[in-house]
Amino acid sequence: MVSRLSSSTAIVLAILLAAVTLGLAIMGEHLYFLFACVFLFMIIGVPVAIALAGSSLLFIVMQGTVPDLVVVHRMINGVDSFPLLAVPFFILAGSLMNTVGVTNRIFDFAKAVVGWLPGGLGHVNVGASIIFAGMSGAAVADAGGLGMIEIKAMRDAGYDDDFSVGVTAASSTIGPIIPPSLPMVIYGVMANASIGQLFAAGFLPGLLMGAALMGMVAYMAHQRGYPRDQGFSFRRLVTSFFRAFMSLMTPIIIVGGILTGAFTPTEAAVAAVVYAAVLGIFYRTLTLKRLVFVSMETFETTAVIMLIVAGASIFAWILTSTRVTELFVGFAMETLESKVLVLLMVNVILLVVGCFMETIAAITILVPVLVPLAIKVGIDPVHFGVVMVLNLMIGLLTPPVGMVLYVLSRVSGRSFEQCFSGTAPFLVPLVIVLVVITFMPEVSLWLPNLIYR
Repeated sequence: MVSRLSSSTAIVLAILLAAVTLGLAIMGEHLYFLFACVFLFMIIGVPVAIALAGSSLLFIVMQGTVPDLVVVHRMINGVDSFPLLAVPFFILAGSLMNTVGVTNRIFDFAKAVVGWLPGGLGHVNVGASIIFAGMSGAAVADAGGLGMIEIKAMRDAGYDDDFSVGVTAASSTIGPIIPPSLPMVIYGVMANASIGQLFAAGFLPGLLMGAALMGMVAYMAHQRGYPRDQGFSFRRLVTSFFRAFMSLMTPIIIVGGILTGAFTPTEAAVAAVVYAAVLGIFYRTLTLKRLVFVSMETFETTAVIMLIVAGASIFAWILTSTRVTELFVGFAMETLESKVLVLLMVNVILLVVGCFMETIAAITILVPVLVPLAIKVGIDPVHFGVVMVLNLMIGLLTPPVGMVLYVLSRVSGRSFEQCFSGTAPFLVPLVIVLVVITFMPEVSLWLPNLIYR
């Protein structure tokens, strides 16, 4: 499977390289060389951060007009950002939540709330993801943490594996939409947009995604004859609520603190880590060994993300200084006649890129090119950020580089192809929500306008 996926990725990237070659031939050999190097490095499997930084260094050497040390300075300046401090803390908070038993309590509470509906555990799956989204901010963390619990419970209850894996994969994409959100932090830094407003803008779209997925669960439960998993019990609801009360306070503290202005997103990330540690001590599940393990995991993940941001910073600086973004905006403005066509083009680009590139890498590469175009045609950068992140979340569910599918393949013991087959029906409600959010910006902007403007 690995070789097949690698070859398909290489073919598509080669096609993209050919398209870029045609489009950039008129811009001069140096720019052509820059883009050719980036795509070539990606085709042969070079890490994205090295591909971006290495191509940029080669471009500067060939151009010969600025010192080589500019690469280092620009990379350092790219990660020298206070909002980026939120990244390691949100990663650590999500890992701690998975480690100290928060996910089990959230799942039990969600089961008491919606488990009595037909296809109940499917609804529980979505509801638990909505709650956990207010803690982790990462789809992979949701799939890896809650996913193991959800798939096991649905298997024990007799649900089909394709349904169990599909709803688990689709619901995990809610995590980076509802605040806090790691992709929103990266987008805010790259696009110079308010992270607080981006967090607020993702709240209603995230709930809309949950409602759409629950609608699909209800439809499939009716089609397949899934029963109610349990009767509604007020006593069970109250018991599970008090058992999960401390855990349920986490999204309230994080999201409520940000939206009310009690602390910044970066400070909220620190608060989330402290509160997660307090929960671990309170539940008596946090040991020194577990703390060391999640800390090392956080260091590794943060280092990868920061290297990508650093590499993208010098790449973006070259695109700006050589007026590539201006040329692209000018071309799009001349070719496309309306904002609607621009949004359609952007969605197609993002959906295709999301199939072949990891979320953070895609954001850091595309923001310098697409955001100036969005602003030029009158699209609010906060609204555009939600559209971009949702597109790339859908990409996490599509081959060949569907990271969530790889995680659930390992968790469920099913092949990558089987995981995608089960997930495919749930792409329909997600794409419908994407269309609504794209062409009804008030869904994203109502809450930020209410709080910040």
